[in-house]
Amino acid sequence: MDNIVRILAINPGSTSTKIAVYENETPVFLKNLKHSKENLDQFEKITDQFQFRKDLILNQLKEADIFLSSIKIIVGRGGLLKPIESGVYKVNAAMVHDLKNSYLGEHASNLGGLIAHDIAKSIPGAEAYIANPVVVDEMDDIARFAGHPKFKRISIFHALNQKAVAREHAKSIMRIYEEMNLIVVHLGGGITVGAHRKGRVVDVNQGLDGEGPFSPERSGTLPVGALVKMCFIGDYTENEIKKMIKGEGGIAAYLGTNSAYEAEKKAADGDKQAMAVLEAMAYQVAKDIGAMGTVLKGEVDGILITGGVANSKWFVNLIVERVHKIAPTYVYPGEDEMKALASNGLRVIKGEAEIKEYI
Repeated sequence: MDNIVRILAINPGSTSTKIAVYENETPVFLKNLKHSKENLDQFEKITDQFQFRKDLILNQLKEADIFLSSIKIIVGRGGLLKPIESGVYKVNAAMVHDLKNSYLGEHASNLGGLIAHDIAKSIPGAEAYIANPVVVDEMDDIARFAGHPKFKRISIFHALNQKAVAREHAKSIMRIYEEMNLIVVHLGGGITVGAHRKGRVVDVNQGLDGEGPFSPERSGTLPVGALVKMCFIGDYTENEIKKMIKGEGGIAAYLGTNSAYEAEKKAADGDKQAMAVLEAMAYQVAKDIGAMGTVLKGEVDGILITGGVANSKWFVNLIVERVHKIAPTYVYPGEDEMKALASNGLRVIKGEAEIKEYI
């Protein structure tokens, strides 16, 4: 590919909007726009923030002398849509409808596809896409059984980063992602462990609100009987229990901080509780890696560990010492979501990505 194509990546978060402009693989503009609580509190719903965030993006591009006419691909962070297979999806009317109407709930990432679509409409020849949203669902049917017909295991995980790291790893060893079996671990505010079989995530813990290892701010799998009892004794509201599960669970509940870095500092300073909590979190991650090894019937080409917490060599080693005999382990610290979004846009340009339709 000789021509240089500009790709705009848009990633709205709960308190920020990240934007980036890439020229093919090269980032030429990166910006993390922080939003104060006061600014966001004026909006009743997250979708009401659309114009506010869009205007900020356009102003930043204008200040950086980046002309909209130079952008041909816009990739937004996908939101809480219907369950879909992994891949790149062109933003269409059905997707806009579901993002506006919060199909699975409200989340700032819902704005990614909406803003990308709206900006693309104003640029002749430009197209808007989303790539690997958190609702990617490629689970085997056997993995959906939860133990009672009124319940069903669902797939919500760090699909964007897991898929990007898996592809990057395969490329680095001159293999093809779709021909490998991998276990990918995302260590962030939430933790997800996925079994990638020949390019499909056939099983993964639902790390958003109550399955798998506990994390810096989520409780993971809790004892069901005790949880049910807590819901009915009358001491806690529904919202308070939800916060225990997501937002104020895990390390935050045990140690009063949702920062794994701060927790590790406490442990290094001799805090025995902090040490015990971090060792337990690593233990639970390793246990889920082992479980995914059985999903892949022991045929595992590699274990990939990524996410912000993967920057801690000490914590990663706590996991590796338990799982290294399953398969070779590789560490890709951090999560470059902007690069992942842009790389999917580049795959479109190169003709490497099948453009899928959201129905």
